[in-house]
Amino acid sequence: METYATALLYAIPFFVVLLALEIGYGFFVKKQMHKVMDTVSSISSGLTNIIKDSLGLALIVVSYPFLLKHLAITEIKATWLVWLVAFLVLDFAGYWNHRLSHKVNIFWNQHVIHHSSEEFNLACALRQPISNLIGYFSILLIPAALLGVPHKVIAVLAPIHLFAQFWYHTRHINKMGWLEYVLVTPSQHRVHHAINPEYIDKNLGQILCIWDRMFGTFQEELEEVPPQYGVLKPAATWNPILINFQHLWRMIKDAWYTSSYWDKIRIWFMPTGWRPADVILSHPVEGIKDVYQFKRYSPKATIALKVYSVLQMILSLLLMMFMFYNYGAIGFEGLLWFSGFIFVGIYGYTTLMDGKKQAVWIEAGRGLAGIAWLGLYGDWFGLGGYLYGAELGMLVYFIGTILGGVYFTFLEPREGKNTLQAEQEQHPKEEKLGVM
Repeated sequence: METYATALLYAIPFFVVLLALEIGYGFFVKKQMHKVMDTVSSISSGLTNIIKDSLGLALIVVSYPFLLKHLAITEIKATWLVWLVAFLVLDFAGYWNHRLSHKVNIFWNQHVIHHSSEEFNLACALRQPISNLIGYFSILLIPAALLGVPHKVIAVLAPIHLFAQFWYHTRHINKMGWLEYVLVTPSQHRVHHAINPEYIDKNLGQILCIWDRMFGTFQEELEEVPPQYGVLKPAATWNPILINFQHLWRMIKDAWYTSSYWDKIRIWFMPTGWRPADVILSHPVEGIKDVYQFKRYSPKATIALKVYSVLQMILSLLLMMFMFYNYGAIGFEGLLWFSGFIFVGIYGYTTLMDGKKQAVWIEAGRGLAGIAWLGLYGDWFGLGGYLYGAELGMLVYFIGTILGGVYFTFLEPREGKNTLQAEQEQHPKEEKLGVM
């Protein structure tokens, strides 16, 4: 896990630079694809996922080294062939894992966060799960184990394969000619993220699009059908931690409310979105009926709140980077405490972004807890050893968090037209014209 954390120290700045370039390009050509609160929510989701994965917080059903030890019937000797086979097997497994996530109720819960943004940009690529607490992906790598692909090869390729899926989350790149027949491109992935009936559950490939073409899940982006983004049961929150478990919570409630014992069992394994018939009648859940005319989530937010949210996100990112940099010295118990502060911080400021009254208590609680930690240990997990005045800086940060929670909950003026109404009035017409 420390190796993964070290790799992230190099990967994260690369992602940040690409994000900045996309935002800057959108501003320059007057075709901005980012909205402040949505982008903050997306990046914050990425932070939670990265921290969770770096700590290895998942129950592994079976590991790849175990499969390799017990199933290998041969061993590939040629170096180039090992890497080629490993890549193809990873991408093939990724396709089927992705397909399962779209087709089975329980698996959709760990993927819905990725589709929850009602925008499509590089930031939404960072919407990755923390709800994937059961690790089963290695089962899909049985072909690699049978061929004797070394564990180290899979370990190196897996993060590269994941990071290589970042670039095509953009609306600034059109169709790419002959590459459309080989690779997953931005055009194909726009289709995948769309909620239009023509596009639902299509283009499930991760790097290669050949699997979609082979197994009947390919769909070209159509000029007459502009993609509309999000999920059919909108998340309606900026809080990525809540989004991660919304679908699971709905299934738990449905399993509780249904009178059929059979439905209580099968709901978890039925097609995505399936609900017991009696629960549909007694506890209806409203979804999107017209993808061109629906209320996009955009609660009122002043410039001050947007600036505050961006600053909180940046500080959370910087703290996480220090945690990775000092990973070994902090120790596992310290990492749990450190990541806990970041998680609560993300939960707090995104709840504040939602305009929820309880945000003030979360912000005040984490601020007081941070101050207490500084008082007890006199340092912030060794940060003082790298940065002069770090203790004072963290004290100011936690005091500012408390004051920010109070101000944006009780004191900030709330005048002006609700942006949700403005969004509803303007956005559908603009999207039909292809103006984003």
